[in-house]
Amino acid sequence: MSEQKIETEVWFSGLVQGVGFRYETLKVAKGYEVTGFVENLSDGRVHLLAQGDPTETKEFVEAVGERLSDYIRDTQQQSHPCESSLGSFQIRR
Repeated sequence: MSEQKIETEVWFSGLVQGVGFRYETLKVAKGYEVTGFVENLSDGRVHLLAQGDPTETKEFVEAVGERLSDYIRDTQQQSHPCESSLGSFQIRR
């Protein structure tokens, strides 16, 4: 890759737990060259961490938002250079 990898974190709120949100996110991830994870948080939000080149990561996060837009009320997002690399994309608790 010519560009430095970035890490993007997104916190989704709305009706995002108990609706297959994490499994749909995993399905979307299979179409992109990203690593990271998606997990439910105890406050009812879903946390997504994606690593990859900036364009791929941006497109992945946008695809998740589009696919699951009916469940999302709000998102918070931040990106920064990737310090360490995860080996795959997976579902966490």
